[in-house]
Amino acid sequence: MGSKSVVTWAGVSAFALYSSMAVGQQSKYNFPEPQSAIAQDIYDQHIMLLWICLVIFIAVFGVMFYSILKHRKSLGYKAANFHHSTAVEIVWTVIPCLILIAMAYPATKTVIAMKDTSSPDMTIKATGYQWMWGYDYLQGEGEGISFFSKLSTPRAQYENKEPKGEHYLLEVDNRVVVPVGKKVRVIITANDVIHAWWVPALGVKQDAIPGFIRDSWFTADKAGIYRGQCAELCGKDHGFMPIVVEVMEADDYTQWVAAQQSASAVKTSMHVENK
Repeated sequence: MGSKSVVTWAGVSAFALYSSMAVGQQSKYNFPEPQSAIAQDIYDQHIMLLWICLVIFIAVFGVMFYSILKHRKSLGYKAANFHHSTAVEIVWTVIPCLILIAMAYPATKTVIAMKDTSSPDMTIKATGYQWMWGYDYLQGEGEGISFFSKLSTPRAQYENKEPKGEHYLLEVDNRVVVPVGKKVRVIITANDVIHAWWVPALGVKQDAIPGFIRDSWFTADKAGIYRGQCAELCGKDHGFMPIVVEVMEADDYTQWVAAQQSASAVKTSMHVENK
């Protein structure tokens, strides 16, 4: 196997990975399609690191297999006798350091951006319970809205008595609704044990810890429904705590807020009358 064969093999490997990435963008084996700037950064860096890993893989294994096949005993080669080389040690120390810096710089910028929750257009508090989420709209349009969000997948489906639906275990009775293009700050805590509020398409993942207030943020690029789950092992029904965020156009969101506030006013009035 000559140097041409090594180059050919490397090219085929690169093409294969590129093809798998292209297909994977819409497959269940890759990240969901990014719907926010942070999610896009995370996705781009994920792909970049895969390419870096591919280059390292081809370089290391290409040299290794070439050396094994071209310098084997059956071809009459004899093992070289050499010892310490300061130049080689410097090279194989400096190059990995440069690679790590190239990987760490954009990742650090993204992490810093993820933590910048300043100047939000609206603020929502998410509280984890065993096993559901509670939401309170604290600031912005919709302030005062409050509700619980529970799994709505029929019990018969996860007991294997009925066929599983399209969004099996990712359906809720009340969705978190936000307007498109607005910076949404999410204040995250928990009532009992550690939970985690995770919506991958929006680039949000933050632990919810009892007694602590954590926060994160997102700005959805387009209207749609984006699904996530609790990402901490929080008890026996950990897999039954889905998160569904519905992003609406501004006018639709205003109508949703009015409907929620009207329903809340009716409930308050009925409660007062019953007293």
